[in-house]
Amino acid sequence: MTKTLTDIAQQLRSPDKKVQLIYAFNGSGKTRLSREFKELIAPKTEDEETEDRKTKVLYYNAFTEDLFYWDNDLEGDIERKLKIQPNNYTQWVLQEQGQDRNAIAHFQHYTSDKLTPYFSADFSEVTFSFERGNDERTENVKIPKGEESNFIWSIFYSLLEQIISVLNVPDASERETDRYDQLEYVFIDDPVTSLDENHLIELAVNMAGLIKFSKSDLRFIITTHSPLFYNVLYSELKLNSGYILSKFDDGGFALEEKKGAANKAFAYHLHIKKLIEQAVEKNNVQRYHFTLLRNLYEKTAAFFGYKEWTDLLDTVEGDKKAYFNRIIQFSSHSRLSNEEIAEPTEPEKQTVKLLLDNLTNNYGVWPKQEEQHG
Repeated sequence: MTKTLTDIAQQLRSPDKKVQLIYAFNGSGKTRLSREFKELIAPKTEDEETEDRKTKVLYYNAFTEDLFYWDNDLEGDIERKLKIQPNNYTQWVLQEQGQDRNAIAHFQHYTSDKLTPYFSADFSEVTFSFERGNDERTENVKIPKGEESNFIWSIFYSLLEQIISVLNVPDASERETDRYDQLEYVFIDDPVTSLDENHLIELAVNMAGLIKFSKSDLRFIITTHSPLFYNVLYSELKLNSGYILSKFDDGGFALEEKKGAANKAFAYHLHIKKLIEQAVEKNNVQRYHFTLLRNLYEKTAAFFGYKEWTDLLDTVEGDKKAYFNRIIQFSSHSRLSNEEIAEPTEPEKQTVKLLLDNLTNNYGVWPKQEEQHG
């Protein structure tokens, strides 16, 4: 029997879990679910102040981006600005908490340090400039939609960092603000989907770290259509189950929980395996492919009941310690964004192929599962 999105929102409210991670294809109702959940937790009433209503649930989705819109200066075609509609969130995090520098830093980290946002004094609008080298700078550029989404997410992420830090103070009377004392849930629907795979992995790792840093009773619901983003979050948060949101032809929905330490029911390992194979075939192995490779080893080890994923290196010809060091060097989560680490050399790229072949050839679960999933 199918359910309505209101039914599913109620289902998400019931479990006493810090994190609920949901995978769904685009068009399956993720954004609408976030709206239904917000209405369930904090229903709007005529005599209720908007700010009081919003403090119970914080959400990021496509509607968050509607707070930002472009003034393209159609007459002069010069003064292009990204306008910010008045709202409590951006006013607090940017104007009152001075998090504009952190938002800019997050944005430039995931895009380019040559692309710089400039907030107006009242934080009602943003302009962008692009450094072209030789002291040349292009002013008031209109950034692409993907970078715009990245910028908006960077502001939200800075807001979330600040809120978590505030709520981590156990004694509410000692917090710098009581604005979010009643906050119960953070609902995040598909954060920056325009990122390349390297930055998408890093974003998932950073988000997981922020969630683990949260010491309050705050609960998180995260939806995504990206198998890679889902998989990294699942592993980083050491979850024991996740969910699949499905939409049916009759207009109904279902939220199915998938349990298991390896979460093998999602078959994300096949997606990761394919990504590595494509990189090897095109001789385009990057640092993050070592992270994906390590994840495959961890999942395979869990499936077969090995205590450590490194036990699977015993079946590889050569120096086991050398292979281990290579994987650790490039997959260490604390160093994903460290530009001092050199790009993989040709022999190191071949190591990725060698270790992937080890899983495929020596652990029959991979070919069998690939046939089953077609």
